[in-house]
Amino acid sequence: MQSQDYYIPAAAMGAALTFKVPSLVRSWRDPLLRAVCALLAMAGLVFFFAAPSTIAEVNRLTGIPNFSAPLVYSLLSAFSASCLVLIVNWRGGPAEQTRRVSRRWIIAYSLEVVVIVALFAVGSTPVERLRDLDTYYANTPFIREMIVLYLVALTVAGVSMNVMCWRWALQVRGWLRTGLLIIVLGYLFNLAYLVTKFTAVFARWGGHDLDFLSSDVAPSLASWGAQISAVGFCLPLVCQRFADSWSTWSTYRQLEPLWRTLRAVAPRQDRSVHISWWSSAELRLTQRESDIHDAMLGLYPYFDTHVRTRAYEAAVAAGRAGALADAEADAAMVTAAVRARAADPLGKIINSAGTSGSTPPEGPRDLVRMSVFLRQSPVVAAARRPAPTRSESDSHERTR
Repeated sequence: MQSQDYYIPAAAMGAALTFKVPSLVRSWRDPLLRAVCALLAMAGLVFFFAAPSTIAEVNRLTGIPNFSAPLVYSLLSAFSASCLVLIVNWRGGPAEQTRRVSRRWIIAYSLEVVVIVALFAVGSTPVERLRDLDTYYANTPFIREMIVLYLVALTVAGVSMNVMCWRWALQVRGWLRTGLLIIVLGYLFNLAYLVTKFTAVFARWGGHDLDFLSSDVAPSLASWGAQISAVGFCLPLVCQRFADSWSTWSTYRQLEPLWRTLRAVAPRQDRSVHISWWSSAELRLTQRESDIHDAMLGLYPYFDTHVRTRAYEAAVAAGRAGALADAEADAAMVTAAVRARAADPLGKIINSAGTSGSTPPEGPRDLVRMSVFLRQSPVVAAARRPAPTRSESDSHERTR
């Protein structure tokens, strides 16, 4: 692999981290968000510092041959720990237990990093190796132990990730399950990377030369594994966010008939404030719901519970039940109230204390269903027509 093969994924991780920084600043106490940002940071640093040109430059700047080796190994260990911590926090559970498990992983890999640095310090690596340090120094005292230690640590992380993600995937559905299975696939590539590394090192111990497995095959497997795992981590989060946005926009659009109906009779000074075109869907939905509630408060004196009772009975007769019948009856009552207010905005108040009849159910009304019924319910259409006057009713009776 060439250096650009490392820099491209490093830049992608950096861009994703930059996108997350504002959220991290606003919600620093969110452990899941911190874990996501730590993972992106560690992944970007691993790719950047593992590039051959970066390795050579770090060695030159420090003046220590192969100084990049413990640096890259430490970053790989930190990346493994961040993956484990992210899965622990992502899965959730009792807060204290989640913090305790996360601390254990962090402490364990922090100690491993300290040991790696110590072994490198007491070992000897006088010849700079940019691609094959693992096999070149496989028989060197202390450096040998350092190499085995970081490979074992990565193996523990890889096996643990596969076990946790696989077990969790069997318990969930949807995009989360898909993401977890993709993470498992990515870590299978990582385990294959470790197998090739161990095979090359063991071959050196046995006096054989399989260095190409470590210097040529393993980096490609690691790159594929990291990128596949990144897709697995991001896919459920992105898809969930898209689904939430789609649901919000759908609710916003479904509320439009009710919003327009009430807006037509709302006083001009009570109209909603202007919202910028770049405002979020959540803000737009909140504003529309607020407009509807405010308009319904102003319309409340015109609510006729007799209209609602007749509409409810008609809805039940048409096969509606429960919440659907309530929403259709509410929509009919609102329609009649809008008509009454438009005809006589300063006239009598219909919903007086002496009004009899059934009352609307307590609690919030189903605004979305009410809005849908405004467009397609014959019960609501009947309530929209003016009630016949007494003279019209008498004339109808005489005709009969």
